Amino acid sequence: MSKVFGFSVLISLFSGKNDFFRGDSICSSIREGSLFLSLGRHADLYFPPSKRFRISAPVDLRDNTDESNRVSIELPDECLFEILRRLPGDQERSSCACVSKRWLTLLSNIRRDELQSEEDVSMTSGDLNTLEEEEEEKEENETESNGYLSRILEGMKATDTRLAAISVGTSSRGGLGKLLVRGSNPTRGVTDVGLRTVARGCPALRVLSLWNVPSVGDEGLIEIAKGCPLLEKLDLRQCPSITDRCLAALAKGCRNLSEVTLDSCRMVGNEGLRVLAKGSLRSVTVKDCPLVGDQGIVGLVSNHATGLTKLKLHGLPVTDLSLAVIGRYGKQVTDLVLENLSNVSERGFWVMGNGRGLQKLIALSISSCEGVTDLGFDSIGKGCLSLRQLCVRRCSVLSDSGLVSLVKSAPSLERLQLEECHRVTQYGIFGLLMNSRESLKSLSIKNCLGIKDLDKGMELPLATPPCESLRSLSITNCPGFGDSNLIVLGKICSRLQNLDLTGLTGITDPGLFPLLEGCEVGFIKVNVSGCSNLTDESVSALCRTHGWCLEVLNIDSCQKIGDRSLAAISENCQLLRDLDISYSAVSDGGVAELSHGDRVNLQVLSVAGCRVSDKSLPALKKLGRSLLGLNLQGCNGISQSSVNHLIEQLWKCDILH
Repeated sequence: MSKVFGFSVLISLFSGKNDFFRGDSICSSIREGSLFLSLGRHADLYFPPSKRFRISAPVDLRDNTDESNRVSIELPDECLFEILRRLPGDQERSSCACVSKRWLTLLSNIRRDELQSEEDVSMTSGDLNTLEEEEEEKEENETESNGYLSRILEGMKATDTRLAAISVGTSSRGGLGKLLVRGSNPTRGVTDVGLRTVARGCPALRVLSLWNVPSVGDEGLIEIAKGCPLLEKLDLRQCPSITDRCLAALAKGCRNLSEVTLDSCRMVGNEGLRVLAKGSLRSVTVKDCPLVGDQGIVGLVSNHATGLTKLKLHGLPVTDLSLAVIGRYGKQVTDLVLENLSNVSERGFWVMGNGRGLQKLIALSISSCEGVTDLGFDSIGKGCLSLRQLCVRRCSVLSDSGLVSLVKSAPSLERLQLEECHRVTQYGIFGLLMNSRESLKSLSIKNCLGIKDLDKGMELPLATPPCESLRSLSITNCPGFGDSNLIVLGKICSRLQNLDLTGLTGITDPGLFPLLEGCEVGFIKVNVSGCSNLTDESVSALCRTHGWCLEVLNIDSCQKIGDRSLAAISENCQLLRDLDISYSAVSDGGVAELSHGDRVNLQVLSVAGCRVSDKSLPALKKLGRSLLGLNLQGCNGISQSSVNHLIEQLWKCDILH
């Protein structure tokens, strides 16, 4: 067959310009054509009439209007398969895949080990020894170069046909290394057939991510396990059809698999996690998988062959047993996330901390776990001596005593984040700051309704130790926080560099002044957006005392701050690169004052919603010499023609309007 249909015949039939074969017979009779071609109803051949035929049979090119005399020719899939797999290279296969969907389907289902060129067919046994060394060197080079391409399919574009095109097309351009599928076409979306084409054409695939693809089941992932042995990262979200069967195949076929995410895969159970644990897993995330319980977590963590370093458990029906096993056998775990574990009690966290196995734990995040109490926090602090980052969200049982005891017992804690912990009050915040062991660098408190302002006249003891290690303080959207608390923080935290007071409507200028004056090193980033009671006095004081080092300033939605602040910024803030004055009282005069500073080199400026007009056009052009981003949204006083002029003049700057 390969002799009859040599590459010269294939090129003469399927190459040329945009002329297609119209269905006329290329043979003088049906019998002559049937010697090497099978008949069919449709011609899918690429026919160049401008070139001379290389088939010796006479050809009738007359326009025969009689449909009964017209003969179409169609090669069966078996013949096309043998021809296409003998194409000399990836570039030729990509070109042939553009002929029709049928050819694309055949090419995408050819495995890499089935490809064969003419040289391979005609090669004698005497040439094999010489070729082996060349093939080994070629394979080494291909291994180094393949697998660096990334492709993303989203929504309506996520179909099996596009996956087949990616499988064939990327092989000639370095090979596909990363594939992400987000969603699926509702009528002809991604199925197991599409994954099979990827498995057969992309052996260098290392990252596979499937989100919301309900038509993909075990068969497609089993094909991936067979054809992609280099797979390292697997991310499966909202894939309800996959089961433990495909996970077993992946664990067996992909020995390099180190990172697995299972989100909303409702058919995955304990057996799948136990099988995965036999590999070389480093990171595992399991979320909203109702069939995964204590047995799966125990099998995953207690397996000594797994060097598990990152573990994230979300919304699972696990109990205290799982936390006990993590605390005992998680000796390599450095990052641990526990979220929405409703069946875990105080005992589970106490045992986890006292298990003495989490000696290498660096980052811990606990969210929506009602079982975590003050006692559990105390044991976690004593058992996790390397803990540096702690994030606690929506834990209503945690109180001031547990927070202070944790800080006392955790000698390495550097970052602490509290969100929606309503039993924590201002006394707990001050207590943890005064008891930190010179390691706490960042403190973030968000949406904690238990924090209230101190009574007027109340002062701290004279022997109050300062928190000299704290560099970043963020207190946002805590409506009870006021000036008295801010004054106390000014006495305790004297070396702050980053300050975020977003949404604190209770603070005013007299409360902010002591904090600005008490800082010894200088603020670099300040965010007071939403602090509606601050005025130009605060910004002027900030610029006078810290303008020499200030780089980022956000006064968004501060309606009492206006043009005077911009004049102070222009005069004092030489290093300022990011300024947000959106929805403030700034007008054209303030923008003009800002542009008068010869040493102002802003990179990002936002005046969205301000009362600026076309009069600010010269000032904006002057500021635009250094700007990379400009936000003019909601500035109704600036006409479209002025915006177009700015876009033309400030070609380096991204302008939002």
